Amino acid sequence: QVQLVESGGGLVQPGGSLRLSCVASGIIFRLYAMGWYRQAPGKQRELVAGITTGGSTNYADSVKGRFTISRDNVRRRVYLELNMVKPEDTAVYYCNAGDNAMDYWGKGTLVTVSS
Repeated sequence: QVQLVESGGGLVQPGGSLRLSCVASGIIFRLYAMGWYRQAPGKQRELVAGITTGGSTNYADSVKGRFTISRDNVRRRVYLELNMVKPEDTAVYYCNAGDNAMDYWGKGTLVTVSS
């Protein structure tokens, strides 16, 4: 059974930092591209950042220079470092694992940016 479990969400002040973590089980982690998506209230889910099996990364324009995605294949984890957060970063953040055939999702972790 495939499981992706996110953690690290919470309340953070504007300009602050947060680190999200996602641990995967039930898949050969190193063979999957990983991504972080987010969904704000009343909006569609959007890609925040992705990292390939080879370590190449891509980011949404809205988070470039502020967020960093990384992965640890030994620990089967993917991380998202959020820096200089803004109120518009408030959303549920979801971890995604994908290969050419399958797509898996975690249940999400809530990030609230507010003073």
